Amino acid sequence: MTYCLAMRLDEGLLFLSDTRTNAGIDHVGTYRKLHVFEPDDDRVVVIQSAGNLATTQEVLDRIGRDLDGSGESLANVGELWQAALYVGRVANDVVDRHQASLARSGASGTATFIVGGQIDDGEPDILLVYPEGNYIRASDDRPYLQIGERKYGKAWLDLAVRADADLDTAAKVALSSMVATALSNLSVGPPYDLGIVRRDAHRIDCGRIEGDSPFLDRLSQVWTDHLNAAVEALPQVEPADTTFLAPDWTSGNR
Repeated sequence: MTYCLAMRLDEGLLFLSDTRTNAGIDHVGTYRKLHVFEPDDDRVVVIQSAGNLATTQEVLDRIGRDLDGSGESLANVGELWQAALYVGRVANDVVDRHQASLARSGASGTATFIVGGQIDDGEPDILLVYPEGNYIRASDDRPYLQIGERKYGKAWLDLAVRADADLDTAAKVALSSMVATALSNLSVGPPYDLGIVRRDAHRIDCGRIEGDSPFLDRLSQVWTDHLNAAVEALPQVEPADTTFLAPDWTSGNR
């Protein structure tokens, strides 16, 4: 399983990905899911991946190969949405090439991507590329995108993420969403890769938070303490708050 999150804010973009690919009793696998391309001084493109790992790896290899050629690549697309369509076409081609063998084994070779960054003087943006190759943007009301295990961390994002949030606050919100997801689903876990693209910088600042980081212990403890405090502060259900509901069956019905 996977959890990847991207935010589009007034100050720039934020990306956060876990690295867990397998979480069995006797084996935990990790793989980087936040991939950075800076092919020229006027652009930075970030790709987050979820889905079939073999498809993801071949897609990334082909994107890297195309950077050395004369055809379409992340080095020469003019808009970020064109980069998203390009990634979708590469992914579709990879899946189509292996479709027959995948069908024989009953496996799905599909993958989903978040493509974000800034090209030249265009607006920083994030786009979710579906397995079919098309895309959607984050909305102005909900300026974030998720792929993978989305449900556990979404409520916190709906409450806290606004486009005018500063990047430091956004990082705390993103990591809280990640920790909440990891607490609820063991197939999501550290290390966590965090990337920040500041508006018009055309570069990314990346860092990895390891599983034994004291910061994660502090964050988890604060998260737990505040959840427990919130439970204590919730109002009691009083008799006047409910409507009487008759039983389906009583002794008089015998």
